[in-house]
Amino acid sequence: MRPLTPITLALSALLALTASGCGAGGDDDFGGKHPDYAKVLAGSPAPLAALHRQANELLPGGEDAYNARLAKLRGYPVVVNVWASWCGPCRFEFPYFQRAAAEYGKQVAFLGIDSEDSDDAAATFLEEVPVPYPSYTDPDKRIRESFDAGLGLPDTAFYGRNGELVYLKRGPYDSLIELRVDIRRYALAGQLEGG
Repeated sequence: MRPLTPITLALSALLALTASGCGAGGDDDFGGKHPDYAKVLAGSPAPLAALHRQANELLPGGEDAYNARLAKLRGYPVVVNVWASWCGPCRFEFPYFQRAAAEYGKQVAFLGIDSEDSDDAAATFLEEVPVPYPSYTDPDKRIRESFDAGLGLPDTAFYGRNGELVYLKRGPYDSLIELRVDIRRYALAGQLEGG
């Protein structure tokens, strides 16, 4: 029997990861389904509960409406995911936002921005992959451009409690763990000691 070469070992490891679903099962306690948002987010503070009541809604109004909502959310950190139904990487990371919004939605405001998309396609996508927060429609990219998002999708903006942009992640999240780390670092910094 010939000894295994580094290339053969690497290919074997890649096949093992692919066969096991790339480790996705460890991050998903919901078996590929979204959590019971009403149950896990019950008792949220009023401004966050208002977001949860608008779950999966596509909100018009553009940049003005978006900025007015950010102003109403002062006092809470805000995580804004920019997505589109036609965007493969957006679809890939969306389950991470489902889970993170369920985990942190009592402390952190989550919003979406549906960019360069049709309302029908976006609504269909949100039926398939529901989230407990609304998304603002942004067909002309003005909201995205207001915080200097990248050329491609997705992007995620983190705002501090004072309403200032703290961090902009360009590109998709590769794992729920990566998103959790950024939420803790940029949204909940200083709040989680001892907890």
